[in-house]
Amino acid sequence: MRTRLNRTLRLSLILAAPLLAGACSQWDGRDDSLRPRAPLAEQTPESLYAAGIESLRQERYVQAIEYFDTVEREHPYSTWATSAKLMSAYSDYMRNRYTEAIGALDRFIQLHPAHRDIAYAYYLRALCYYEQIVDAERDQRGTEIALAQLQEVINRFPESSYARDARLKIDLARDHLAGREMNIGRFYQSRGLQSAAIGRFKRVVEEFQTTNHVPEALHRLTEIYLALGLTEEARRTASVLGHNYPGSAWYQDSYALLVEGAQPAPQDRPGFLRRAWNSVF
Repeated sequence: MRTRLNRTLRLSLILAAPLLAGACSQWDGRDDSLRPRAPLAEQTPESLYAAGIESLRQERYVQAIEYFDTVEREHPYSTWATSAKLMSAYSDYMRNRYTEAIGALDRFIQLHPAHRDIAYAYYLRALCYYEQIVDAERDQRGTEIALAQLQEVINRFPESSYARDARLKIDLARDHLAGREMNIGRFYQSRGLQSAAIGRFKRVVEEFQTTNHVPEALHRLTEIYLALGLTEEARRTASVLGHNYPGSAWYQDSYALLVEGAQPAPQDRPGFLRRAWNSVF
């Protein structure tokens, strides 16, 4: 998580660099010069903004918000006020106050649709949703919202670096949703609710074809069809598995179910119990 935060912080500071050029004339580069020598309301917007950026660098996020909010409150018509709104939202994001950050970003996007950093605002809002994705055992409404937000970044800014990162995150989020379907399907299968399990595994195969859960879903379908006495359906499903994933351990397992004397894959094979969504965060 800290690696991601530092990378995003560097990005935000790059965005702020043109603005800081003007503020540098108000700040001598020493920490003590950032300590207000007068009430915040009496500070210039340039010095307040520079102090907010320095607070971000030092990970003093609450203090940064105070500086940025003061710029917006005391100098609403200055050239610094709009960027201060964005940086205040970013500060909330950095301290994992996602609800507050999303609210501020919603307002920023609504009020400043033509701002030079509007792509970053959309991307940051998507990150706020993405980083709230929970493990695959729980409700995934948040994952679906994150997917929609990431897709909006791609649709609006297809050539940006934000869109490239959003595409990668969409792949991970879809893998997460497929993992949720697999968990539910396995639960139904273990309880003998075969029809319900088939629905879950089929959804993985049909709607999440690019995820790494598909081979197991096809194998589980093969298992269920055999349990129901639907041998031909089991053979067709195993054939699809073998055609698309010929070297898969899941195909070896399915083959062993259908061919007498064939051996299943080792149960301690790498990735057999891979449920590693949390490792990507």
